[in-house]
Amino acid sequence: MKTFKLGNKKISDLSSPYFIAEVGVNHENKLSRAKRLIFLAKKGGADGVKFQTYKAEKIACKKSPYYWDIKEIPVNSQYKLFKKFDKFGLKEYKILKKYCDKLKIDFLSTPFDLEAVDYLKKLVPFFKVASADLTNFPLIKRICATNKPIVLSTGASTLKEIENTIKFIKKNNSKTQVIILHCVLSYPTKYDNAHLEIIKNLSVKFPKNIIGLSDHTMPDQNMAVLTSAYILGARVIEKHFSDKKGKKGNDHFHSLDHKDLSKFLKKISFLRKIIKKT
Repeated sequence: MKTFKLGNKKISDLSSPYFIAEVGVNHENKLSRAKRLIFLAKKGGADGVKFQTYKAEKIACKKSPYYWDIKEIPVNSQYKLFKKFDKFGLKEYKILKKYCDKLKIDFLSTPFDLEAVDYLKKLVPFFKVASADLTNFPLIKRICATNKPIVLSTGASTLKEIENTIKFIKKNNSKTQVIILHCVLSYPTKYDNAHLEIIKNLSVKFPKNIIGLSDHTMPDQNMAVLTSAYILGARVIEKHFSDKKGKKGNDHFHSLDHKDLSKFLKKISFLRKIIKKT
């Protein structure tokens, strides 16, 4: 049986899921809102709360086209949107890390450049690599040097690309534990495009790795998408998180809130009871 340790929790084929509440930039550059979201994530039962560490000029050209629902996020450029919410840096993350420690929830943030890796390595228990960086080998090599586990999103990737990245990670640090997340890069993802069967496919293809889901569907009333993902084998689940569920802007419109999260985890607890998972 595979057993990995992520932050404060051990996960395995038989465990409950490690849940990442993806705040991203839903804090809107306000420390008070970021702390509120951390508090709500803990209240809902999340294991970790994740931010995004980037500077717009390092990840997007000024004329880069949008890839989201323009009706929900009325900004027509990646650069303009990213620039709007890239104000947090090491100072802010140290404050948020301290607050997470106080609440006993893992502080996490996705790095999008080498500098971010260098200062986040002192703050995070593991690294999440975004789908867009699955083939960014300089970034992944820098992460491998930290000796921390890697959670790897695979949106828009081919199976060969995933295989090559796993090989690259093992070549650079054979001890690195890698968790692979099924992901569809559509904001939001239509239910009939979720393709959760890929979770089982990845489990077969990568039997030594824990498999999970980074989900972008709209939160359904019964948390059926996330519950189904768990049944299919997802042991790490990441979902955008907000206190403005359904509101326009950022990732609020396809995020769940702490009540949704609590409902999902109660369903998982009941499910584990009836199928006798230990």
